Amino acid sequence: MSSELIHRNQTRDQTTDSSSHRDNPLPRTRTNIINMLLNRVPFLLIGIAISTFFFHYLPSRSTLPQHHDSSSFVGTELTLPTRRVLLEEHGRDERKRRVPLAVGLKSKRQKRVLVTGGAGFVGSHLVDRLIERGDNVIVIDNYFTGRKENVVHHIGNPNFELIRHDVVEPILLEVDQIYHLACPASPVHYKFNPTNVVGTLNMLGLAKRVGARFLLTSTSEVYGDPLQHPQAETYWGNVNPIGVRSCYDEGKRVAETLAMDYHRGAGIEVRIARIFNTYGPRMCIDDGRVVSNFVAQALRKDPLTVYGDGKQTRSFQFVSDLVEGLMRLMEGEHVGPFNLGNPGEFTMLELAQVVQETIDPNAKIEFRANTEDDPHKRKPDISKAKELLGWQPSVSLREGLPLMVADFKQRLFGDGDKGAAAA
Repeated sequence: MSSELIHRNQTRDQTTDSSSHRDNPLPRTRTNIINMLLNRVPFLLIGIAISTFFFHYLPSRSTLPQHHDSSSFVGTELTLPTRRVLLEEHGRDERKRRVPLAVGLKSKRQKRVLVTGGAGFVGSHLVDRLIERGDNVIVIDNYFTGRKENVVHHIGNPNFELIRHDVVEPILLEVDQIYHLACPASPVHYKFNPTNVVGTLNMLGLAKRVGARFLLTSTSEVYGDPLQHPQAETYWGNVNPIGVRSCYDEGKRVAETLAMDYHRGAGIEVRIARIFNTYGPRMCIDDGRVVSNFVAQALRKDPLTVYGDGKQTRSFQFVSDLVEGLMRLMEGEHVGPFNLGNPGEFTMLELAQVVQETIDPNAKIEFRANTEDDPHKRKPDISKAKELLGWQPSVSLREGLPLMVADFKQRLFGDGDKGAAAA
């Protein structure tokens, strides 16, 4: 019995002693913490030294080259105003450096050139010249007025690419220059599908993103029914803002405004051409413009329709002259706007007589009521283009018209010889 009590007392004493050790761990823990800190102090000092060296001796982020991935710009310029403002300040100088400042019409390196509306009448002739020069050309066209046949001869050329696309939707491409021609230019088409403002805004947005030089093909219609004759670039015009032609007239005026705003506000290199009446092969046959109307009517043995009294005047330039002017403007160092047109002035009756002489002397002339807001006089003052671009037209109406007639015969009758016989 006594031995059992002794055993129990010893067990209780051992338990109490061990629990006292568990309840009072402070002396051993404090020693461990001090030892741990002493062991880690060297590593802490080394980390501070590395951080100090990194921030003081390596270049900061703001001095490193900024490279912007164009794929991050998925939205349009209209939906990302905040991002536009943020990118403008630190990206403007670099975009200027990326733009190739070409001298003359020859380049030391192959350019990547985008031509909007490149399957159209003027655009396809411009593409021919750019390909001939050796540029890498991308054409986008929705074929509203353009035709694949106009550029099909370039299919298979490694320097040529054709994309079906409407400029009213954004597109992302890496290019050096943008010739913006995409816009219906005849009353028949632009009254149905005006695209000036949105298409121009999208292409200016693209030019800003990739640092491309941008050429806007504006029009002599920005002068409206002019009170100044001939029209110089300093003339502000006389335009009806709510007329049946205003979607084109005012649309082009807004396009010029947008181009200059991007030039002044975002540093985009911009060129503006105001194109006067142009004719030549590949024009749309039934587009409502006077030259194509007269030629198609004479070939079909229909009367030549003259609107009003026929005393309205126009100036007509051959398409090759226009293309030369556009290329000189793009490669030059002047923003513009520049009038590109032939200062030779013809009344509508005189034009009808030239068509008669070229196609059918027996063609009849039929007068009809004039259309609304039809300008009475139109003639360019090209003094500025002569002086600063060294450009002036070289093909007269009587020289260029037969070339257009031959093209229309082929397209209307399918065979040049048959077309000549039918005429």
